Amino acid sequence: MLSFIFISICLIVAALGIALLSKIQRLKESADKIATLNLSLEEMDEQAKLIMRTDMELNKAQEELDKKISSLDTLQKLSREINTTLEEKQIFKKINNKHLEALGFERSLAFLWKSLEREFRLYLCLGYGEEDPAKIETAVNANKDFFLDLIHNRSTASSEFAPENFLSQDKVRQLFLTQSFIICPVLTQEGDQGFIFVGTQDIDAAITKGDQEFISILANQIGQTLDNARLFEKTWKSQQELEIKVEERTRQLTQALEEVKKISRRKSDFISSVSHELRTPLTSIKGYAAILLTGKLGALPDEIKTRLEKINRHSDELIQMINDLLDISRIESGKVDMKITSQDLKSVVDKIADLLSEQLKIKDITFSMNIADNCQNILAARGQIERVFINLIGNALKFTPQNGKISVTANRVNNTIQIDVKDTGFGIPQDDQEHIFEEFYRVDNTINQEVKGTGLGLTLVKHIIEAHQGKIWVNSKPGEGSTFSFTLKVAE
Repeated sequence: MLSFIFISICLIVAALGIALLSKIQRLKESADKIATLNLSLEEMDEQAKLIMRTDMELNKAQEELDKKISSLDTLQKLSREINTTLEEKQIFKKINNKHLEALGFERSLAFLWKSLEREFRLYLCLGYGEEDPAKIETAVNANKDFFLDLIHNRSTASSEFAPENFLSQDKVRQLFLTQSFIICPVLTQEGDQGFIFVGTQDIDAAITKGDQEFISILANQIGQTLDNARLFEKTWKSQQELEIKVEERTRQLTQALEEVKKISRRKSDFISSVSHELRTPLTSIKGYAAILLTGKLGALPDEIKTRLEKINRHSDELIQMINDLLDISRIESGKVDMKITSQDLKSVVDKIADLLSEQLKIKDITFSMNIADNCQNILAARGQIERVFINLIGNALKFTPQNGKISVTANRVNNTIQIDVKDTGFGIPQDDQEHIFEEFYRVDNTINQEVKGTGLGLTLVKHIIEAHQGKIWVNSKPGEGSTFSFTLKVAE
């Protein structure tokens, strides 16, 4: 019986031991799970902290990004506004408190250096009281060398960074009545330069690189706009001065032209008067010479007869010159009635060639004419245009040597007919070609000394052609002949 009880007790103890071991095992497993859970919780806590830090950094970055976007938008709007003015003082008036707030600042000042007065002048003041600007301007000028160095070195100063040899941050805060600030130079290509100041009284506000970049962009924009305004003002002043000079010069030229017209009228009147006065005695001289030459007053010795013939010939030359002068005077004054009608160009040239045929024959000069089919009819005053051909072909005869050639050609050029009178004569030097149509002008050479003339023929030709609303010019080279060209209207 006792053995049974003992065995039972042993079995119970063994069962309890097994149960205890099982519980201990379960407790150990639970402890391991708890440790694992604690480790996981710690990791989750670290991750949560990391997430929170990341979230805070992201929020901060988002705030910075939003601020940058807002600042960029403000700078863009401000840039458009200040670019709408070309007046120096109006540029700074475009900047207002709303722009300043959008950039994250409460106060702003802008100064430009006036080199003549040797002082800084205040152009912009935002966020200050009524008495502050004058005090600040005085203080800036008292420390002007520091600000001039800042501009010269193209440096930017802020409450986070001050260039070497610049005012201390405390001195700047005291001078401009702010805590955080940025001072950026306003640089220009021409004229006075300066600087812009922005600041805030918020002690906790920190100046970032982004803030400095934006204020630097604003300062550059102001500098460019100042350059544009000054260039415009300079150009405008130059234009005004030029207009005044042009107006004055135009007035002087008008007066000079009126004087020239008066002189020209007086010259024409004088020539007309003198020519008429000369014509009467010349007619008498020629008449008496002709009577004497006829022998009605008695026979004349050969010697006297020769001299009378010279008087008669020279009288003809003087009368011709007087007639040319009168014609030039009449054409210049518009007193010649040009009866311009349709004329057959070929018949005009044929008539002149026939008139000068004897002279052409004497010098054995070949004359040719080539008139295009569409150039037969011209608008001209018959008598006047005949005088043009007489003078041009006559001149060609004078200056073309034996066995030479003279040609008249006509070709259509748009709505006009260009007529060329070409010869194989001695030619005209380039310097003389510019003056050949002037009154009494004759080329100074040995040929002209032998060939007589008044120097009025080409002047008369020019006036007649211009009265027909045409143009006349010459192309020539010494030794290669000359080509006188002029234009006339087509008779449709």
